[in-house]
This record gives sequence, structure tokens and C-alpha cells, in this order.
Amino acid sequence: MIFLTVGTQFPFDRLVKAVDVAAGAGRICDEIYAQIGNSAYRPRNFEYIKFLEKRLFDDCVEKASRIISHAGIGTIAMAMDSNKPLLVMPRLKKYGEVVNDHQVAIAQRFEEMGYVFAVYDTDQFQQKIGEFLSFVSRPRGNNAEAVIDRITRFLNYVEISI
Repeated sequence: MIFLTVGTQFPFDRLVKAVDVAAGAGRICDEIYAQIGNSAYRPRNFEYIKFLEKRLFDDCVEKASRIISHAGIGTIAMAMDSNKPLLVMPRLKKYGEVVNDHQVAIAQRFEEMGYVFAVYDTDQFQQKIGEFLSFVSRPRGNNAEAVIDRITRFLNYVEISI
């Protein structure tokens, strides 16, 4: 099952419609279940709900083989923690989906690192959905030594500054 989630703060009709069009055209053969929030667009080719309580949301994430979402950092972290391949499409200011284009930068950075598969517009979504269905995300690693080093440098700086 592919789980589509658009978050709860803003509607994301472009993404919901892009997934629906791809499913209707046979580009996605997997079952799709979606949490569409306040999106006005109503999918015709898969089941959806506006909002899920946390327990049911977590169940959907666990059952999903893949996740499709906006490029919110919370959703990216959740997919990485769950080891689920994630396709993100950033919300864009020009469509009134967010107040600025910060999700574009988030998507680009996580895509560069190999953690997400990113598409940036609906035309690209239709062309690249097949690639996502074979995408394998980079495993999340533990870099404790780098964290310790950074904290040590900060503490040494603070000590010198005082």
C-alpha cells in the first residue's frame, strides 16, 4: 500500500490530484490510501480521509510500502525513522500552498543526500512516478562522533568566551 499524506496545516490539492491522475492512468498499480487534510480536490481512484488520529496515522505508515507527501521536515523524519521510501513534492508559495518556498530547499537537500525522491511539479510527477516505485532510499546512519565533536567545539568556545 502507498500512503499519501499532505499534513494537517494547509490543503495540497496539486499533490492529491497528481496522485489521483497517475492512479487513474494506471501509472500506480499499488493500493493507495490518503490523508488529504482540507484539500478541496476529492480523489476518484483511491480511498481517502481528511484527517487521521495519531494511532491510525502511525498504522498507515507501518503498513505502507511507500509514502508520498509534501516536503515537510516532520514527514521526512517520520519516513526515515520508519525506513519507508518517500516521494516528496514541495508546496509552493506561487500557488498559495505555503508562505514561502522553504520546502523546495528541504526537498533538494534531502534528495541530494539520497533520503527522498523529489518531484517539483505535477508534470514531472506524472513522468517520474514509475522511477519512484523502484527508488530505494539511503539508510539513515548514526553519526554520534560528529555530534560529540560539534558539542565539544561549542563548549570549548563558550568556555573561552566567558
